[in-house]
Amino acid sequence: MTAQLYCFGESGHSYKVALTLTLAELPWEQVYVDFFNGESRSDAFRALNPMGECPVYVDGDLTLTQSGVILTELVKRTGKFGGATEAEQREVLRWVLWDNHKMSAQVGMTRFLMNFVPEDKRPQEVIAFMQGRLKSAYATLNSALADRDWVAGTTGPTIADFSCCSYLFYPEPFGFVRADWPNIDAWLGRIETLPGWKHPYDMMPGSPMDRAQ
Repeated sequence: MTAQLYCFGESGHSYKVALTLTLAELPWEQVYVDFFNGESRSDAFRALNPMGECPVYVDGDLTLTQSGVILTELVKRTGKFGGATEAEQREVLRWVLWDNHKMSAQVGMTRFLMNFVPEDKRPQEVIAFMQGRLKSAYATLNSALADRDWVAGTTGPTIADFSCCSYLFYPEPFGFVRADWPNIDAWLGRIETLPGWKHPYDMMPGSPMDRAQ
């Protein structure tokens, strides 16, 4: 039975998993979650994931939620993208945890407030505050990439890269401009050249354009 990923195109956390599954050449199928019409808050979805969030990874009797947990499981299953030594594996995990706390969660909220909330209801002070916090996160990432090709200092990409990059490929404005961060820009370019890489809106169902029609 092919594994299923409950996801939607606008979800950067879902993209982390979809990208890893694809680059690891694991078979998977999309199950679209209509987030913007409330499906993730439905009783049926909460029976699958009481946290009411995407992604959800289902493979037979195994159901996993939270992108970091899913990515770790995919490393365990495939032996890919996890680091070659224990020291590298610790560094990979360190960056996955950092991303979920310092970057992805904050980018996700800021991008949502700036693009998916009606313009007259967007809390400008909150947005400005979050953009300030995110500049610090971008600076941390940009500095780390000054002397390495991959986030965790490994010889090739890992789930640390796939976790940290996810929201940075989205086109909607949220205060991030690739050209302002040359080391991040070069790193994103390296990820884009990996065989199988696709933009999140090409890899998963659902995009703002769908709702605009």
